[in-house]
Amino acid sequence: MNSVYQINKGINKQIEFKGLKAQYIAYLAVGLVVLLILFAVLYITGVNMYVCLFIVGMLGTILYTWVTKFSRKYGRYGLMKKAAKKGVPSHVRFHSRKVFSGLQKNKQNGTGY
Repeated sequence: MNSVYQINKGINKQIEFKGLKAQYIAYLAVGLVVLLILFAVLYITGVNMYVCLFIVGMLGTILYTWVTKFSRKYGRYGLMKKAAKKGVPSHVRFHSRKVFSGLQKNKQNGTGY
């Protein structure tokens, strides 16, 4: 019995849309939703529609260029790596050696690293 199976060639490839990679698509989508809400708030408060369009258009252009710049510069995981690197302490200070001696004991029992 012969069966025809389609092979998905896109496995483990990053998502890309018009040059934006991975999480940057979500950043752009969230930014556009925020701009839509900003336009609604400005329009409801009585600001002239052309002024609202100009403000939202300029902010949208800035948002798009910012997101594409970071997408090209950092790639798929680079921006997350940069944010994680900021959280790493510059040095660690210990006041006793108990931490390291405990690691050695656990390693001998097979429960350590």
